[in-house]
Amino acid sequence: MKYQLMIGGAVLASVLTSAAQLVSSHAPTLTPAPVKATTSAPMQAAPSPGNPVAKVNGAVLTDRDLMREMQAIFPYAQMHNGIPKSMEPEMRRGALEMIIFEELVYQEALRRKMTVSPLRMKRAEAGFRKQFSSEEEFKQVMQVEVHGSRQLMLEKIRRSLLIDDLLKSDVAAKAKVSEIEARAYYNQNRKKYQHPEMFSIQTISILPPADSNPEVLNEARRKAEEAFKQAKATKSYQEFGLLAEKISDDDWHVKLGDRKAVEAEKLPPPVVTAARGMKPGQVSDLIQLGTAYTMFRLNARIAAGTTPFPEVKAKLMVDLSKEKNEHLRAELNKKLRKTAKIEVM
Repeated sequence: MKYQLMIGGAVLASVLTSAAQLVSSHAPTLTPAPVKATTSAPMQAAPSPGNPVAKVNGAVLTDRDLMREMQAIFPYAQMHNGIPKSMEPEMRRGALEMIIFEELVYQEALRRKMTVSPLRMKRAEAGFRKQFSSEEEFKQVMQVEVHGSRQLMLEKIRRSLLIDDLLKSDVAAKAKVSEIEARAYYNQNRKKYQHPEMFSIQTISILPPADSNPEVLNEARRKAEEAFKQAKATKSYQEFGLLAEKISDDDWHVKLGDRKAVEAEKLPPPVVTAARGMKPGQVSDLIQLGTAYTMFRLNARIAAGTTPFPEVKAKLMVDLSKEKNEHLRAELNKKLRKTAKIEVM
């Protein structure tokens, strides 16, 4: 298990903030007293740490929990001097929904009498301690978060693991998509995978400033002709790309001039005409487009058609699994809320 920011987001398997703060435990029988925020935290707690923001079947969720979840959603808060005000209301609503959902999942795990083995707890505790740079740092965080109580720390870790286990069994395991399912989706939605004629090219362009005088335009022409000679002498993708990085003026020069696969209709007609008469690996003639000049290396021509299933299978299976995961989480949330008593303060 990876110990990250806190329990929250798509994977509720984490136990700590990056500054090694413990997540709160919300079991009705576990209500730690409020603690002071420290400057070592990646985000200061709310003005009154420990103030309740919601109750879930009697379990109190505090502003500390809420701020940690907001930190998980927007981990760059410290860099931006806090959460942007325009984003805060929506982020707060989302964070509140998440910590309520987590508490519902935790309580459901307890209702099912789910357990965590002693060996797994031992490994989780060891992983928790490893992220501290020193024993002093560990003790400081323990004191701030759980008043130095190892037992309370273990309860918090156990809570995290139980949430993770229930979500794995009720969401992640059921969200897996087989190749058969992916192929069925592909066959039913073939139009999504149709594409027009495309060309995979690298370009080198000489772009004189707008409204250039004749002298500047002549210099651009000379530069383009010299670039063309060098481009024609290249023998590979890498050689052409390195030349593009060195002399090209277009935006793709930082990527070896590689524009990847571009739809024919998005390319200038002279480029399309030239590409249709070339073989992969060839470099075009020098093409003038207004006051600009370009040349390109054809890497591949892709005829209009449908992308084969094997080429989209991996991404399609991931996308369908994510979609299924979100649906299952939403259904689980709806089911758990149906019989729960939730009070938002």
